[in-house]
Amino acid sequence: MPDFTSEELSEAHRALISTLHKCEKIDATKLGKSQQTLLKRRIAALKVALTLIEKEHGPKERER
Repeated sequence: MPDFTSEELSEAHRALISTLHKCEKIDATKLGKSQQTLLKRRIAALKVALTLIEKEHGPKERER
């Protein structure tokens, strides 16, 4: 696994949090079935990525 600086992890975390919030605001009932599935999977993937960044970066990031 590549080594990332603390700054890189923080910036990635902020970007992923922003994207997650935007995805969670989407009214899935206005989407087609395949788009709903894609949205659910995208949200799940973002949560996994955030968890891994938090695990790598330490508890400090979890507070944000």
